[in-house]
Amino acid sequence: MYIRDRAVRRLIYIPIIHTSEDFGSQVQAVKKECVARYGVQAWEHHLRTIERFWHNMSRSLRALPRDGRKIRIYQDGMPVCGQEVELARQLAQKGSANHRLVVDLVERGALLMGTEDPELLCQERGRLKSGANLSQDAAASHYDHLMERRDRYIANRINSTLRQGELGLVFIGALHRLADKLPEDIEVVQLGEPRLSRA
Repeated sequence: MYIRDRAVRRLIYIPIIHTSEDFGSQVQAVKKECVARYGVQAWEHHLRTIERFWHNMSRSLRALPRDGRKIRIYQDGMPVCGQEVELARQLAQKGSANHRLVVDLVERGALLMGTEDPELLCQERGRLKSGANLSQDAAASHYDHLMERRDRYIANRINSTLRQGELGLVFIGALHRLADKLPEDIEVVQLGEPRLSRA
């Protein structure tokens, strides 16, 4: 429930759609599978849709204040490590539209926060590598448990670092569920859409 009679912290939820560059060395395998299942036209349509999505995100974020010193950025997959900006710059240089936006915001003064527990990210990478050896049900069960732990860590990280009068931006994948894990004094708004329900 949104508490109207006291100051709230505001968090804008920005969904991530991965570009082909985000898949790195696996992009050819992803492309091959998509083309085999749906055809070349579907792959090309997919790429155009993603390009439009990130173009629209970029345009929406331009409406934020030019002085970003009261903006904190939280990024899916960004470990708490002390090298967050360097990692974002490396990924932006490799073509990640998500990280290009993050770097642009950092250059405007926003603060990029380490967002995830490095140990849980390592477990996630291990799960992805071994996923082919698991049954679909077993992989889904492990994934849900691990995602829940990641979400709780991210929510705690946001709660402990986002201050009154600051704006948080969280770039996050569709499988995450943060809204019900955040305290009620954080107002969660999806970019371009009504506030997310905590239900």
